[in-house]
Amino acid sequence: MKSGIIILVLLLLDTLHTSSAASRKRHKRAWIIDSFSINEEHPGPFPYALGTIHVEPKHRETMKLTLSGEGVDKEPKGLFKITSDGNICVTRKIDYENLPNKKLEVTFEARDKKNDKEVNTRLAVIITVNDINDNPPRFLSDVYKTYIEESMIQGRNVLSLTAEDSDEPYTPNSTFDYNINSVSPNTPNAEFYIEKQQQTGVLSFRGCLDYEKTEKYTVVVEAKDRGEVVRLSSSCTVTVHVQDKNNHMPTFNGLTGTRRVKEGESEISPLRLHVTDKDTNGTAAWRARYTIHGDTGEHFKIETDPKTNDGILTVIKPLDFEEGAERHLSISVENEEPYFSCQVKRKTSTGLWEVAYTGEKGGMPATLNITIEVEDVDEPPEFNPTVKKIYVKENVEVGYPLTTFNATDKDRSSSGDLIYIKGDDPGGWVKVDLKTAKITTAKILDRESVLVVNNTYIVTIYAVDKGSRLLTGTGTLIIHLMDENDNLPLLEVNTLDVCLSDKPTMTPITAYDLDEEPKSTHFFFELLGDVEGKWSLDPDYGTTVNLVKESTVYSGHHELQLLISNMQGQSSVQNLSVTVCDCSITPNCRLRRAPSSRFGGGAIGITFVALLVLLGLLLLALFLSREREKILFEPDSGYALLRSNTEIPGNDCKIPDTLQESQVDKGHVEISKGLYGHNGVFQQTHISQQRLMSSRKYLASRGSAFLMTNESLTSLIFQRLGSIQAPGQELCDYDPKQYAYEGDSVSDPELDAISIDENKFDPDELLHLGPRFLKLATICNPRTTLHQSPFR
Repeated sequence: MKSGIIILVLLLLDTLHTSSAASRKRHKRAWIIDSFSINEEHPGPFPYALGTIHVEPKHRETMKLTLSGEGVDKEPKGLFKITSDGNICVTRKIDYENLPNKKLEVTFEARDKKNDKEVNTRLAVIITVNDINDNPPRFLSDVYKTYIEESMIQGRNVLSLTAEDSDEPYTPNSTFDYNINSVSPNTPNAEFYIEKQQQTGVLSFRGCLDYEKTEKYTVVVEAKDRGEVVRLSSSCTVTVHVQDKNNHMPTFNGLTGTRRVKEGESEISPLRLHVTDKDTNGTAAWRARYTIHGDTGEHFKIETDPKTNDGILTVIKPLDFEEGAERHLSISVENEEPYFSCQVKRKTSTGLWEVAYTGEKGGMPATLNITIEVEDVDEPPEFNPTVKKIYVKENVEVGYPLTTFNATDKDRSSSGDLIYIKGDDPGGWVKVDLKTAKITTAKILDRESVLVVNNTYIVTIYAVDKGSRLLTGTGTLIIHLMDENDNLPLLEVNTLDVCLSDKPTMTPITAYDLDEEPKSTHFFFELLGDVEGKWSLDPDYGTTVNLVKESTVYSGHHELQLLISNMQGQSSVQNLSVTVCDCSITPNCRLRRAPSSRFGGGAIGITFVALLVLLGLLLLALFLSREREKILFEPDSGYALLRSNTEIPGNDCKIPDTLQESQVDKGHVEISKGLYGHNGVFQQTHISQQRLMSSRKYLASRGSAFLMTNESLTSLIFQRLGSIQAPGQELCDYDPKQYAYEGDSVSDPELDAISIDENKFDPDELLHLGPRFLKLATICNPRTTLHQSPFR
């Protein structure tokens, strides 16, 4: 036991000895021999000695001293250097705020000058940079702008300001305070102050704001540090804009208008109210809002003029003079924005002032009492009610009293001066008494009539005031007709098609009744006559039943009689036409398929013979037309003169004519108009075969007489044209007689000669007269009735 303890103690002593030796060895290589401090922004001169590292004089000749680290070969570089005798010097100014580390660590080394080997020394030197108060606290902005409402309560936050100081934190150099240097303008009703909350300055005020006195404040705020040697500061400018709010109530200052309204009128404005408000024009604090009191009938409304702020009173519901000749109203006015007021009662040296503040519920609106006069006018009579409903059964007798529909005239105590006239009565079913307004039936009322809509018949009644203005009131009478069973059941369809079958077949038939339900549904059906074994009904009760055809019924047309009765016992006998046919041949028995036709041999022969006969007749007609190849025309000048007392030359006047023969050829027709000795000019007209085709057909059927007539007319037309072209020969031996001689005509050189072109007439134009030729031919030859013209 003792030997173990001795061994443990020896091991412990050996460990301590080894640790102490190693510790002495490390301290020898990295030994912090000294520390220095330096103030930022040292004024110099530079370089100046910061401190000395002790080196034995005997080693100064053989050793080279060097520095490294922050401030030497690391940022901030070139700040420190060392002399051969061990002095550390500062080469320039240093800024505390720009240093990443406020303590600079510099390493000192000694090397042998001969072999540049490290001598057994490496020392660490710590240089501390001391901050001075060289930075004032600065605001985030030099100018601030804010808007506050006039109704803001004192002590509220107007604006929060923030400043910062770059000096060493938590020292007097970086600790600062906020102050107000000046306020412009300085008003007695409000005082600005600022309080510091942590690093923020809160700007506020005491008292009351008044927009009408001051619209804008300019506040200069200062931030100043607590430096021990020197105190630095900066300032900013705060502009506080006050927004106008409603601290002035509108007041009435007059009204304009007639204050009179005629009864029965609406949408007129008899009154305009004027108010005054000291708040800013056009804002919600200035705009007036009017309220009407005492208008029990809701006859009026009042609106605000957006430009003048006046209140415009308007009648929206007609007034009745008989209900009162005057209307007493009360008008109150307030602003759109709630009213407030603030008044300073007492100022205190500390804290907030004593003020009297009234919020949204404060302030009584101004009120004005007015009276509107109602003027009496002659009003038309009125029915009460204007629409009257009555219920009556249809088919009541003529003269049946329906109702009495009176009107009243409010302008008179009685209605004796009123007469009643029937207005709209589509069927003329009612009669109205002129004086009593008693309405009776003039005809039988029929609910099923087309004039009745939804069981109602509408009549318009007029009440006329026999006064000077003949005013009229209108009433509407709605007659609800109650249905009666006055219609018999009928079949919807009276004709049926039934297919022929070896088995019984069913065909639905439906009945209807114009009356209302239940009179118009559920009928009893019964077949009349000898129908046993042929026709039957299944079922025989309802609105639609089935007509059953037995297989024994033959194809063809069958007439049945059907008795239809309603539930009230009224019945009618209906005829039902049934056609039975084979549906495989035709789908509709009434539209029978036409029998097919086939041409036999005899029919073909007859058709061929008919065609040959027709061809022969055409050849004969062609031959007859060739026989009249040349036809002479006998001139008849008498056709050119009218058988009337006219101022034309006598019959002793002859117009020589050398009429040539006209020829009718096969291919075309040449009509010679004749030679009249007009400079040897011979004109011909070629008429194509196509234009005379209708005339040839007519000649073939009627003969040659009519052809002669038409051609003669053509010749006469050309004769008249020839006489027109030879006006010198028209007078024949009648010489003009001279009655008075006025001398030779003298031409005026100042007048220009008028030249008239003489266009020659082209006979070919007659080919295009069309129907007008008949009129011309009638004039030339009134004795002849023309049926057809070759110039059509």
